[in-house]
Amino acid sequence: MNGRTHIDPAQIDRLIHSPLRLGVVAALDSGGEETFSRLKKIVGATDGNLTIHLQILEQNGLIKVRKRFVNRRPQSSYRLTPKGRHLFREYIAFMAKVVEEYGER
Repeated sequence: MNGRTHIDPAQIDRLIHSPLRLGVVAALDSGGEETFSRLKKIVGATDGNLTIHLQILEQNGLIKVRKRFVNRRPQSSYRLTPKGRHLFREYIAFMAKVVEEYGER
């Protein structure tokens, strides 16, 4: 062995690890509340793809949606829940550990 600790890939939170969902959660962690249109621009997703991933995050309690009308047009806004923020921070800590252990060769 080379002195590195074992990192179990099963510990990776697959709910957040998906690139699109990771982008959404990161945007919401740093920006507070974001509209669907803004998230779409941030993560570069199509309407349908983003909708599916937002539903997954909402169904698992990581984000909260607020639907309202602005100038007679529907607008959905999203924000992280405390659970979502906690899981994101755990994910970041885990990935930092991976980088620390395996980043330099």
